Amino acid sequence: MLAFRLFIMLLGLLLGWAAGHALAAGMSDPELGRVNTLSLMLAGALAALLLAPRAERLAAQGLARFRRWYAGLSPRTVAAATCGLIVALLLSVLLGNLLRGVPFYTWIGSVVVTLVLAAFFVSFAVRHAEAFGLLAFPQVRRQPGSKLLDSNVLIDGRILELSRSGFLEGELVVPGFVLRELQVLADHSDPQKRTRGKRGLNVLEELRQVRPLRIEDWDDPQLPNVDDKLVRLARETGGKLLTNDGNLGKIARLHGLEVLSLHALAVALRPQVQAGDRLTITVTKSGQQQGQGVGYLEDGTMVVVEDGLKFRGKATRVLVVNNVQTNVGRMIFAKVEKSDAA
Repeated sequence: MLAFRLFIMLLGLLLGWAAGHALAAGMSDPELGRVNTLSLMLAGALAALLLAPRAERLAAQGLARFRRWYAGLSPRTVAAATCGLIVALLLSVLLGNLLRGVPFYTWIGSVVVTLVLAAFFVSFAVRHAEAFGLLAFPQVRRQPGSKLLDSNVLIDGRILELSRSGFLEGELVVPGFVLRELQVLADHSDPQKRTRGKRGLNVLEELRQVRPLRIEDWDDPQLPNVDDKLVRLARETGGKLLTNDGNLGKIARLHGLEVLSLHALAVALRPQVQAGDRLTITVTKSGQQQGQGVGYLEDGTMVVVEDGLKFRGKATRVLVVNNVQTNVGRMIFAKVEKSDAA
């Protein structure tokens, strides 16, 4: 940034002026002192110009770390630290009045006592932040470009590859109640639910290594289920809801929220097959009519092959005859090419 580099150069000028002024104080020739001061100011400005890019990178890294730290603060931690600081200030005032009559006691002693009490009570309160939950109001910062993840999209796992590809922009936010839902599933007695919960936690751990995640420690005990909490959190933060739950998506859209569905994205990215196209599929089972064979494309689209049952288990070249969209998905009707039929 130009402003930051100008500030660094100004700082170099001031340091050069201070060094020249201190050097000129012990000299008898004022003209020589002024020349030395100008030389040191020029040297300081040039040194600052050389060091400005590195200082800018260090400042950007420090600012990024501060933003991550600030984004990770929970309302309970802030409430606990504030209460600890209040107690430390009150005790420092009482101790200051008691120690005022002690000989050699000055204001420096009051500052030291205040710092010691603040360090003790703030750290103690932060370690026991769960006890200050009633003082932490469920307020969240607005993040218009953020993406709120629900448990379904984490269990699905496709978000991991989407993040690695770089097509998913913005900040990814995982609410704390979604983490608790995954933990409950991972500890469930039902093997299927336990497997789903563990898969969601594993995907979340791998996703955290791909790109930064922010855990939003927000909750509203008055809301009955996780879906209601997700809708409420998305409304308050202004973020987009990333989910595979069709019913949740409908409810969110009724509330005026923007919903991103990985299932809809996968459907939109399916290759468009038209009549006359040639495909290579493997017939895996018989169709409803006699002699029909059924195979599937890589995206799961069903392909019905006329007189294809005799090629069961073999990779077969087929010619697309028709492409039909049904309420359960897309179906492709094809026939075996003459070369393969022969």
